[in-house]
Amino acid sequence: MIRHPAFEVEPWTLREHRLDLDVLAQTESVFALSNGHIGLRGNLDEGEPHGEPGTYLNGFYELRPLPYAEGGYGYPESGQTVVNVTNGKLIRLMVGDEPFDLRYGTLHQHERVLDLRAGTLTRTAHWSSPTGTSVRIRSTRLVSFTHRAVAAIRYEVEAVDRPTHLVVQSELVANETETSAGDDPRAAATLRSPLVAEESIVDGDNLTIMVHRTRASGLRVAAGMWHEIDGPDGTVTEAQGSDDVSRVTVTTLLSPGQKLRLVKFFSYGWSAKRSRPALHDQVAAALAAARLVGWDGLCADQRHFLDAFWDGADVEVEGDAEVQQAVRFGLFHLLQSAARLEERALPAKGLTGSGYDGHAFWDTEIFVLPVLTYTYPRAVADALSWRRSILPLARARARQLGLRGAAFPWRTIHGEECSGYWPAGAAAFHVNADIAHAVAQFVDACQDVAFDRDAGLHVLVETARLWCALGHHDAAGRYRIDGVTGPDEYTAVADNNVYTNLMAQRNLREAAEAAARHPALAARLEVTEEEIRRWREAAEAMTVPWDERLGVHPQSEGFTQHALWDFAATGPDRYPLLLHFPYFDLYRRQVVKQADVVLAMHLREDAFTPEQKADNFAYYEALTVRDSSLSACTQAVIAAEVGYLELAYRYLGEAALMDLADLEKNTVDGVHMASLAGAWIALVAGFGGMRAGGGRVCFAPALPSGITRLAFRLSYRGSLMSVSATKEATAYRLLEGPPITLTHYGEEFDLGREEVTRPNPPRPAPEREVHQPPGREPRPRRPREHGG
Repeated sequence: MIRHPAFEVEPWTLREHRLDLDVLAQTESVFALSNGHIGLRGNLDEGEPHGEPGTYLNGFYELRPLPYAEGGYGYPESGQTVVNVTNGKLIRLMVGDEPFDLRYGTLHQHERVLDLRAGTLTRTAHWSSPTGTSVRIRSTRLVSFTHRAVAAIRYEVEAVDRPTHLVVQSELVANETETSAGDDPRAAATLRSPLVAEESIVDGDNLTIMVHRTRASGLRVAAGMWHEIDGPDGTVTEAQGSDDVSRVTVTTLLSPGQKLRLVKFFSYGWSAKRSRPALHDQVAAALAAARLVGWDGLCADQRHFLDAFWDGADVEVEGDAEVQQAVRFGLFHLLQSAARLEERALPAKGLTGSGYDGHAFWDTEIFVLPVLTYTYPRAVADALSWRRSILPLARARARQLGLRGAAFPWRTIHGEECSGYWPAGAAAFHVNADIAHAVAQFVDACQDVAFDRDAGLHVLVETARLWCALGHHDAAGRYRIDGVTGPDEYTAVADNNVYTNLMAQRNLREAAEAAARHPALAARLEVTEEEIRRWREAAEAMTVPWDERLGVHPQSEGFTQHALWDFAATGPDRYPLLLHFPYFDLYRRQVVKQADVVLAMHLREDAFTPEQKADNFAYYEALTVRDSSLSACTQAVIAAEVGYLELAYRYLGEAALMDLADLEKNTVDGVHMASLAGAWIALVAGFGGMRAGGGRVCFAPALPSGITRLAFRLSYRGSLMSVSATKEATAYRLLEGPPITLTHYGEEFDLGREEVTRPNPPRPAPEREVHQPPGREPRPRRPREHGG
């Protein structure tokens, strides 16, 4: 039987009361710490046992060949894989002559706590060695939000019942052994000893610095550590280093009740261009700054940073303590993934694991960035500025495919396409419209004129150009986009995918509007009035397929004429389908991996009538198997909008608990950033009914039976507001910024310094039942009000 981690249900912490080695790998992802630049998996301090060791730097990768049994034009020649860089988490302990290893001796007590307000991972243990010597150990780990290159660990050992000789070995280790990825295409490729040593320096008995470079990508990385040590008289410290291991060893004798305390500061730097001495000095400077602030200062800065974040982003859920914990856990991980991006990509797993080789996908723009746009917009500007920075590579890819404009990669770290699966890597052009959507949404919500001019316009223009190169007007004057793959990867290379066409339509319109806002810059980009006219004409004539017989939008032309998948003959052990059936069979059937038309109804709600939404939702519920973690939150949003509140509540639970309950059995590879964002999306956009755009923010709250009160905070155009909904009414408060006009169930009102309360009209139950494929129903929610 497959087990999943068990955590106490608490509002602001994730607490593991006992160590379960069977789920150690999953907890390493869940307990990971990051700031968007450095990522540390939640490995035990002593390094062993472990599921998957992991220390990552955003954007640091190695190249590897992509072999093809039969090559084709435009196939990427090499892939990019995130590197497990020099491990600075390691602190090994010898008690007498026995290593502290939880698999031996007696573990009396073990607890780990991820504190979502302090931004720390704390571990306590009481252990007796095989010879009977007992010690208590407490460690606290953080990755600093305010010092981009710095992480730190406070490590304390106490002798319990007898005089005890201790040896603490604090290490930097490069080229750790990693486990094989197996056959799951969602896991990472295995890299063997990717780092080549260039420098190993020991300065005195406390400071060490190591510099390595990758063999193929030519990137250079430096890591350094420095320690504060507090022990009894006679404590001895020495340092030594070799190519792949640097070690500071502390030896002492403790009397019962005495403690040895060690604070380890470690830092990282990497570059494709900077010299070895420059990176050495960069790491040394980061350590000097950390030493100046000190452990207490780092902790205080961490708490202050998080206090400010929660003041503008918190979500309160009354009635379901499990979802309350999960949505805060999700927001915390989103912040960790993005706080210090500084024009780097935001990977699908953040920096919590090596899943998907550390690549960024369209997940970022459609699921993660919308949450951050309204809760931590600084990160959105960074993430989209990275997209702007890789425009030259996207233009080159478009030219390779015979197109004008930019073709952004399906999956990448550095900017080149890394997908060897050509129906996605060469045909999933919707990623262009997804990026354009995120740009337009950010500009609308934040009114960032500099970003709009310096980054947004460039992205919108080049993505619009791609749609005009990719599509064409047919004999009837309709604009067609043929041979593309939409969000549902079980239907590939299809004509006129509804999601792609509607998002491309918005992309074309937004590009025209951006060019009008910045005519001089648009002219420098060689945008002409004639080109803008073509954009508008293509958008106006965009084909949106409709099945008159069924009264629904086919996902793409001809989709509703395909044979239905034989769900009854597909046992639960055959999911996900992509691991058990050939793609060609999936492509020619009506079976949906993840929300596609349903996602279009969320993001382009203006393109559907209420009746069409209800009919489309019912039709695609029966076909969608949710073999992707991206789907549940979108289904929750539309289920809530069309009246299926209890079904939406089930989908909320799935999105929120994807990693805490390891629902897809692959949290070992890292947490699912899009699904973590999905908890917020399901609550705020689903049960809060929040929609924003064109200078308007609208709400239509409706709560399911398991939630008695939902409250959330978000910012729009400089106004920070609080929305608090019960089943009967919703209260709106302006917390900061200028007054703002809001909409509650279609009624506009001005929100100033006085709280405004509006009644929630009753939401009529839908007339028909909806059904999912057999065995793919979302799990019932059984809300737990209290922890335990």
